Amino acid sequence: MERSSKFHLPLTVVGSSNISSLQRELNAVEDFFVAARVRAAGTAFQPPRVTKALEGIARDNGYNLLDDSHRKDLGAMLDAVKQTAPKIHISFAAEPSPKALERILAWFRATVHQQALLQVGLQPNIAAGCVVRTPNKLFDMSLRVYLEKQEPYLVELIKGAVNGRR
Repeated sequence: MERSSKFHLPLTVVGSSNISSLQRELNAVEDFFVAARVRAAGTAFQPPRVTKALEGIARDNGYNLLDDSHRKDLGAMLDAVKQTAPKIHISFAAEPSPKALERILAWFRATVHQQALLQVGLQPNIAAGCVVRTPNKLFDMSLRVYLEKQEPYLVELIKGAVNGRR
């Protein structure tokens, strides 16, 4: 497969921590090949375990992990993504399901940036909904904020209900 000019991130790569894991794994592969060059002939050695995530990202982008230049290029691409990709922090009241997180990430990558990275957090005080934070913007789509905005209306409804019963 030929390497594409655009670097594709699979939906299994959600955030910066996933990029860091791929980088560590790629470094272990590189260290293995460096050690293999200098080891004595006939010496037994164990190759590093390569995860499906690294195999997939290499395959999808046309990199061969056995080729020195491809490993260096892949490492450079992972560095670039980690440094330049838009990072979005989303807080939920409870842990989102993997399927829901995948759909959210797919939406961000389709509409915002193809290499967007998410950081997921938990804030039980938001009750329901979520809070989305970028480096320069905050979008609070929580039930708490919605109810706070509706407070005057809710107070009038409650007053009417209480006064109507007397």
